[in-house]
Amino acid sequence: MPAIRTVLFDLDGTLIDHFQTIYRCYVYAQEQLGLPPADYDKVRATVGGSVPITMERLIGSKELVEEAVRLFRAHFDEIMFEDLYLMPGVEWLLKALHEKGIKQAVFTNKRGEPSRKIMTHLGLDKYLDATIGTMDTEWKKPDPEFTRYAMEKVGAEVETTILIGDSPFDLAAAEAGALPAYLVATGSHSLDELRALTDPAPAGVYPDLVALGQDLFNCEPPASFAVN
Repeated sequence: MPAIRTVLFDLDGTLIDHFQTIYRCYVYAQEQLGLPPADYDKVRATVGGSVPITMERLIGSKELVEEAVRLFRAHFDEIMFEDLYLMPGVEWLLKALHEKGIKQAVFTNKRGEPSRKIMTHLGLDKYLDATIGTMDTEWKKPDPEFTRYAMEKVGAEVETTILIGDSPFDLAAAEAGALPAYLVATGSHSLDELRALTDPAPAGVYPDLVALGQDLFNCEPPASFAVN
């Protein structure tokens, strides 16, 4: 494979742990509609395909999805900076790749505008060439047009671009753009679940971004970095 010049990063479950906030928003929407709240583990395992898709799976009613999504998004905008944490090694890896001259973009099914606010809030925007999410276009992952749009946005070439994510949605989005997908088990799927994906298979599976950065980019974390 030619040298990697561009990396598209998924957001939730890959760069950030925002699951508790997301869960609270789904519960809020369900309670406002008089529905029983979803189980946290079910929400965590279902996210990744955009809020409308997850919402329909959770409430089982197409008729209520539009209002439920409106409630979710309104509440999310109020609490988006709460229960927001970086995954292990995120700033270390983004900084290291930035210093190597590698282009980096967030490529997510989270809405684009709040995603950009989150990156700025966390101080990560200085390492990124773009943050691209749903509602920036009419598409979402794994639509091939969305992957193509993200690559054009940062001037990426297929031969030198990879996608890093945590779920089958990311794997499908990479396949849609003919990109290798490298997955980390910090989000909705375990190592064993990610390693079991075969159609297509990821180019690599890692426990976290620290292990990925060391193996794929030969980046050494500082001695003070605690590797679990």
